[in-house]
This record gives sequence, structure tokens and C-alpha cells, in this order.
Amino acid sequence: MASMKKPFEGLRDTTQAAAKGVTDSAVQAAQEAVQHVAESSKETTKAAADEASKQTQSAINTASGKATDAIKDFGQKLGPK
Repeated sequence: MASMKKPFEGLRDTTQAAAKGVTDSAVQAAQEAVQHVAESSKETTKAAADEASKQTQSAINTASGKATDAIKDFGQKLGPK
């Protein structure tokens, strides 16, 4: 029986080492995937914020132009006749 114990211990050690290697690889792959998603999310958020800023500025410019036109029209109506 003692002669069978050594090969089984070797097999057990090899199996444990292989399982640890697979687990470590899976953990590393998962960490890299999470990192990639986080980076993509940052880029998407920045792009959305930039677009919202552009649209807000455009809306402000449009409203400002309309207000300016309304003030000019009002001023012309008040002017001398």
C-alpha cells in the first residue's frame, strides 16, 4: 500500500497545481474583462456628456437668438412713429 501512496500524492499535487493554474487564469481573465467594461463605460459616459453639452449650448444659443429678436421687435414697436 505504501508504494501506491506516493503516486497518488503526486497525482493529487499535480491536480491541485493544475486547478490552481486554471483558477488563477480565470480570475485574471475576469479582472481584465471588468477593467475593459469599466474603461468602455467611462468612454461612453464622456461621449454622452460631451453630446449633452453640445445640445445644451445649441439650445442656449437658439433661445438667446430668439430673445434678441423679440427685444429688437419690441424696441421697434416702441420707437417713433
